[in-house]
Amino acid sequence: MSRSTLSRKEKERVIRRLLIQAPPGEFVNAFDDLCLLIRDEKLMHHQGECAGHQHCQKYFVPLCIDGNPVLLSHHNVVGDYRFFDYQSKLSFKFDLLQNQLKDIQSHGIIRNETEYLRNVVLCALKLYVNDHYPTGNCNVLRKSVKNKEFLIACIEDHSYETRDCWNGLWKSKWIFQINPFLTQVTGRIFVQAHFFRAVNLHIEISKDLKESLEVVNQAQLALNFARLVEEQENIFQAAVLEELQELSNEALRKILRRDLPVTRTLIDWQRILSDLNLVMYPKLGYVIYSRSVLCNWII
Repeated sequence: MSRSTLSRKEKERVIRRLLIQAPPGEFVNAFDDLCLLIRDEKLMHHQGECAGHQHCQKYFVPLCIDGNPVLLSHHNVVGDYRFFDYQSKLSFKFDLLQNQLKDIQSHGIIRNETEYLRNVVLCALKLYVNDHYPTGNCNVLRKSVKNKEFLIACIEDHSYETRDCWNGLWKSKWIFQINPFLTQVTGRIFVQAHFFRAVNLHIEISKDLKESLEVVNQAQLALNFARLVEEQENIFQAAVLEELQELSNEALRKILRRDLPVTRTLIDWQRILSDLNLVMYPKLGYVIYSRSVLCNWII
């Protein structure tokens, strides 16, 4: 179907779907490319605003307000494309295309025991994030559902290396209800990477978790929660690295015409040649050098 035969509603639906599919860190690039195809500034601006709002929620886009990191998610949406920050007590709109805060307003919160616990959990989580992430950000939100109080902890770190043709994101979300003795923590860890040098490769890995957490007092709950997050994320990271290594080995075996043993041991060809008293003629030397490169590559 050609572009001219699409109705306006069909155009809106297609544009929004394409923008929502943009990988983390590439929303503006996708928007600019679509502008060249659509050539309807008003239509693109409206759809870019709507899709950008969803993109921010999906990938925990980080901001900095009054020196404090803020992660955007659907848990701190207050309606009309606005977000709310518990630390600064401000609500605002965020223009992802312009990377700009707009329409900032004060927004009061109820200071009670839950709010105090939120701050204690945030302090413990910050210690963990600062120790384990190069440029990580975290946020702790609170929510009431049917008179039940919940805390939602969000963690995000990313590396957007567009010049080197790759982008990567790590995020996790942890939710638990505030109970007097025992609570259940529900978590989700999500990793996404996009490589686009000579090949368009998308990798998405996620894991859902449920763990119980004993509640003694607020300080102990915050420390135990941070330890739980650290333990589960370390297990997840180790499993991902092991799986990627296995995938790399399997791909290498398929590339080679015949299976070769993978020993992960560097072969000292010079010592072997010396032991055998071989003379390296130019042609023979080239063959041995090529094999050495191959073995290093296998490692």
